[in-house]
Amino acid sequence: MRRIWAVLISAVFLYFLIASYYPTLPMFGNIDMYRRVSFDYISKSTTKEYQPVEFKKSKDLEDGSANVVTSIVVNYRSFDTLGEVTVLFAAALGVGILANIRKRRIEFEEHKVLATATGIVFPLILLFGAYVFIHGHLTPGGGFPGGTIIALGVLLFMLAKNEFKVTEIAKHTEQIAGSGYVLVGLIGMAIVGVFLANFLPTGVVGNLFSAGVVPIVYTLIGFKVGAELSSLVSEMREGDKA
Repeated sequence: MRRIWAVLISAVFLYFLIASYYPTLPMFGNIDMYRRVSFDYISKSTTKEYQPVEFKKSKDLEDGSANVVTSIVVNYRSFDTLGEVTVLFAAALGVGILANIRKRRIEFEEHKVLATATGIVFPLILLFGAYVFIHGHLTPGGGFPGGTIIALGVLLFMLAKNEFKVTEIAKHTEQIAGSGYVLVGLIGMAIVGVFLANFLPTGVVGNLFSAGVVPIVYTLIGFKVGAELSSLVSEMREGDKA
């Protein structure tokens, strides 16, 4: 009986919710983009009047990122990205604790071909990962995919050489990068009055040195994610050292 009442109450609530919200929806295909927040993000004019954005010409905008996704996740909603970094840290911490329950170290059969190829490819993987997060404000990419690429390079090195393991330097790098992200936010609060505000000149849209603090934030995230995932993979391989 309780389930029946629960279903009835949920149905009545859903009916009134839809009945009150549906009239506010515009007709399909008849949306005024000028009234949408997304249009303000694309035009980089949330606090100013609309002005067209031209690649390699427009300058000193609210956000100088050519990548629209970057404009949102690292500039307008950078606080959300800080939360995502914190979630990754919590997840890595949990997996690391569970990994230490295992007593045996995982080892792989070494192959000369794999070891030789890894020595050639590994620097290129690191370079590509760095390219992805350094150019995150210009092209699709950013700190998370760039850091993940670097961690995959470390994993490849582990598969090729059993004696290789991540040192404490990776953990220190992760801590410094995470603290640097928060420090950038505090500097923005001190200068502009808003946490994680973009306090540097945004430059010309499309240039490497543009978008203010966005490339700095993406670089910090790239180092943090790369070091964190690399340490995580190493801990899962090593197991409990006690």
